[in-house]
Amino acid sequence: MSTPRLVLRPLTGDDFDDYAAMMADPEVGHFLGAEGGMSRADAWRNLAMIIGHREVRGYSMWAVLEKGTGRFVGRAGPWRPEGWPGLEVGWCLARKAWGKGYATEAARAAVAYCFDELGADEVLSLIAPENARSVRVAERIGHAFLRDAEVRGRPCRIYGQSRQA
Repeated sequence: MSTPRLVLRPLTGDDFDDYAAMMADPEVGHFLGAEGGMSRADAWRNLAMIIGHREVRGYSMWAVLEKGTGRFVGRAGPWRPEGWPGLEVGWCLARKAWGKGYATEAARAAVAYCFDELGADEVLSLIAPENARSVRVAERIGHAFLRDAEVRGRPCRIYGQSRQA
């Protein structure tokens, strides 16, 4: 799948070095519950979980690549592990890709995929309460604040939209 500036494709083991570097960044890890950044071993388990999610559910987050360069800039896409409050569209970008609109572009494509390909009636995004950048992305893709919640012991704000919206 692609957008005007991005290629969205399944994450694979070949993405691991770039993925681990992204997840090691303390500023990236901060809103994902990995204070100080994620270790290489934890990044491996995290990537394996996302790839496994695709095997179990038939969909999962994608690698986000710049179309012009092929450079890995993050992950984005649909996600609904067991115990999640609903089908989520999530995103996480390497800091070098922040501020370019890539999260919004990838998340819009993911919302369309959830409604058009997965037949979802509602799509959510779970956001750390202090993550103002992701709140702005959620609002740009048409999400509205729905409720505060606690998921896996962490507070979050749930944004979302229905198919009708």
